[in-house]
Amino acid sequence: MTVPVSGAKCPDQRLALVAGLAVAAFHLLFAGRYDLFRDELYFIVCGQHPAFGYVDQPPGVPLLAAGLFKLGWGAFGLRVPTALAGGALVWLAMRFARLLGGGRLAQAMAGLACALAPMLMGIVATLNTSAFEPLAWTALAHLLVKAGREGDDRALLGAGLLVGLTLEIKYAMLFWMVGLTAGLLVTPGRVLLRRPALWGGVAIAAIIAVPSFLWQYAHGFPFLELAAAAKGKNAAVDAMPFLVNQVLVMNPAFAPLWMAGLAAPFLARRLADLRFLVIGAVVVIVIVRLGHGKDYYLAPLYPTLFVIGATALAPWVKSMPVKVGVAAIAVAAVIVAALAAPVALPILSPAALERYVLATGLAPQQQERSFAGTALPQSMADQLGWRDFARQVDAAWARIPAPERAVTAIKVDNYGEAAALDLYGQGLPPALSGHNQYYLWGLRGQHPIHVLSVQDHLATMQPYCRKVTLLGQTWSRYAMAYENGKVIALCENVKPSLTEMWPDLKNFS
Repeated sequence: MTVPVSGAKCPDQRLALVAGLAVAAFHLLFAGRYDLFRDELYFIVCGQHPAFGYVDQPPGVPLLAAGLFKLGWGAFGLRVPTALAGGALVWLAMRFARLLGGGRLAQAMAGLACALAPMLMGIVATLNTSAFEPLAWTALAHLLVKAGREGDDRALLGAGLLVGLTLEIKYAMLFWMVGLTAGLLVTPGRVLLRRPALWGGVAIAAIIAVPSFLWQYAHGFPFLELAAAAKGKNAAVDAMPFLVNQVLVMNPAFAPLWMAGLAAPFLARRLADLRFLVIGAVVVIVIVRLGHGKDYYLAPLYPTLFVIGATALAPWVKSMPVKVGVAAIAVAAVIVAALAAPVALPILSPAALERYVLATGLAPQQQERSFAGTALPQSMADQLGWRDFARQVDAAWARIPAPERAVTAIKVDNYGEAAALDLYGQGLPPALSGHNQYYLWGLRGQHPIHVLSVQDHLATMQPYCRKVTLLGQTWSRYAMAYENGKVIALCENVKPSLTEMWPDLKNFS
């Protein structure tokens, strides 16, 4: 079914482009203010070891991170693609609203929501596998609706290309595919499933994505083992606090939009063909809740709901009182976004941010048990302290006599620590860790007799060493709390050898 859009409803196409570019430029202003995020360090090192897959993600982001790091632009360079993704989402939301028959107001409402929702702001603040999800999931919904309303088979082929590329960035696209398929099956939208072009798109997606899935198969699907472990790692959040948090992180002023987006296809005939999108969103919500997922796992759903809700509500904005009410809500949305922005983006210095969080109480919901006690929000704290960590390990390494260093390895607890040493360390051997991809890399060509270990307690090291010497301790004011106070100690004559112990050091989490 084709929904005509009158000329009066077609704004200057440059408006959506200008809005998107403005949002991208805003993000770029702060892209290099802090240092590299824990995961960015790890992605760079993974990308420096090219593969069709890794324990915890497909190859897309690691290869991109390693390539951008080579340019020498630091954190700013790595975050250019995510800033552009944030701007592109605003542009796409406005275009999507137009496809649904929305005029200038509907397009402005959808674009504003995507620009000012705190979670959507924060998710593109660093280069991560989730940063491209809101754009990709919204684009898939847009293409499917376009194919249904306009009979455009090219949209279905484009959807396949999009899905394939997105699966090389993050496997969670499978959740959206499952949800959308369920939605199509139980609504008249199932006619799309009989279109040959859709299956052509499926074939394109499979061809692009299959190398990463083959890598997982060849390595025993470590990603599934990691996902199972996440249930124990993530903080348990009851349904009601989870829902309240969703309202907050997506900007309370925009709650009417996404709620209308959930309901409108079942109430308004002109939007009835969008029911499959709402059913798909509900399926994803159920999957995330059953899997004890974090709050940002649902972030990719909201732009589509914003678009549907804006399109449904905009025609009701006619009388002056309603217009005044909408203007007031828009002002409130801007105020909420301004208050939340320092927690989502590195706008303030670490010291100022600590004071701001204490004064406002705007700390994000704790998503992992280990985050407790950290002065700053995790998204900020994990951008700080890594150079201090590397310097402290460098200093400990320098205290080891040169002949002993040749037969000494450095072992740390997690991939953030290991990647920081690999990228910031001065003359250190490749770092060892049992965490995720580092476990598969093993001893990295080393055959150590001694181990310089960075871990929580000295006592747990002593049974494995002929002699233990404390050489330092980790500390950085604004780092994650669990990274501080670790001992840096030399374990001489490790028994059993690190090679023998390696299988027991495996930590997929």
